[in-house]
Amino acid sequence: MPKLKFLFIGLVLSVVCLASNALAQYPSFADLAEKLMPSVVNISSFTSPENTDTSSTNAETSESLGSGFIIDKDGYIITNNHVVDKAETIQVTLSNNQKFEAQLIGKDPKTDLALIKIEANQQLQPVTFGDSDKIRVGDWILAIGNPFGLGGSVTAGIISAKSRDIESGPYDNFIQTDASINQGNSGGPMFNMKGEVIGISSAIFSTTGVSQGIGFAIPVNLADWVIAQLKNFGTVKRGWIGIKIQPNSQEIASSLGISQNQGVVVSGFTPNGPAQKAGFVAGDIILSFNGEAIDNTKNLSRMIAETPIDTLTSFDVWRNQKKIKLDVKIEQMPEEKSAPIEFPENIEETTDLSPLANEEVSSLNTVGLKVNNLTPDVLNVIKTGTSGVIVADVLPNSDAAHKGIKIGDIIVKVDQRNVLNAQMFDEFVREAYRENKRPILLAIQGVDALHFVAVKLVSHD
Repeated sequence: MPKLKFLFIGLVLSVVCLASNALAQYPSFADLAEKLMPSVVNISSFTSPENTDTSSTNAETSESLGSGFIIDKDGYIITNNHVVDKAETIQVTLSNNQKFEAQLIGKDPKTDLALIKIEANQQLQPVTFGDSDKIRVGDWILAIGNPFGLGGSVTAGIISAKSRDIESGPYDNFIQTDASINQGNSGGPMFNMKGEVIGISSAIFSTTGVSQGIGFAIPVNLADWVIAQLKNFGTVKRGWIGIKIQPNSQEIASSLGISQNQGVVVSGFTPNGPAQKAGFVAGDIILSFNGEAIDNTKNLSRMIAETPIDTLTSFDVWRNQKKIKLDVKIEQMPEEKSAPIEFPENIEETTDLSPLANEEVSSLNTVGLKVNNLTPDVLNVIKTGTSGVIVADVLPNSDAAHKGIKIGDIIVKVDQRNVLNAQMFDEFVREAYRENKRPILLAIQGVDALHFVAVKLVSHD
């Protein structure tokens, strides 16, 4: 009996110990939430409906809900652009339920950020900004907002991923979280465990319209510059050099003699824009910008955009098996493009060219393609002075086929060299085959853009 008693006591102590460990691993967020709630606001934006029936007197004003947070004692508040876009009246409700009409200071659709301001008759509690570059996957976070109009809601989760591109804008670099984020959370803050804002809740991935554990927040380091622009100018003045870029790949890098996957590929530019004036050409690989290594198209776009206007910048570029330096003066990004982006040998029509590629088909070569010279009939279809060759056939299961090359594509460059006819194309391919069967880099002229594809050769061993 005493042994049974001691065994029971031991079991109780074990349960208490396990409970203590659980509490230590999963602490309460109550103190942190209580401290942060006064900095978070609910936002209601009101818009009169478009009503073409002037005889109607029953039109109702629509209301949309969102969240925001106070960034200084003067009453400036950050939220999402889509929360206040097209709003005629914006109402802010503080955590103590006091309501104020807000003024729209500025908004930026490209990053989905907006800045509003209230004139409060009380002391406001601004947030503290953290460093979103220092967050790690697996870190705890808190999200506070106004889901479905239920103001003052706190959810917890972890950082699920960083640098997510959800194709919502040109500067996507989202933080992904499993904290519950729903309609109405948009514009609300995401806090780290120090109580610092590291993100702005902005979007969810859902098949039902409600949270499924995949939410996205704008990193505060990206937002900080945008908000400063909105506060100072009411709009965002971005730097611009008039260049079009595409991601690099290991195969493209190998075909150009770069030792590793690095840089981004220049595929086009604005006529007479800063990049063209500085000497950029299609096929250049941008390795660095102002001494900082580049391996991501959106990071480079953001870095250029955040560079002050009229700044002279330096690019390290890989061209013809060597590194060169190009200096470019940053200009202000046009609000609207006065002229379309021009691509080398631009094709202006979407006409299917494949029927024109059936005559005089050359023999299949080691790259898995048949190409023809551009005939007068083809040139009449594309209506430009394009030089190059037209793809007449693609070997099934070849690397060219897997890379999406199709009949009717116009190949204008091979390994950054202009290709004028089918004979020249074959010579370039044979040259690559002799050089240890290295991949070749093809510049393919699409309907509205030039793009580069590295293609492996077909072995004849």
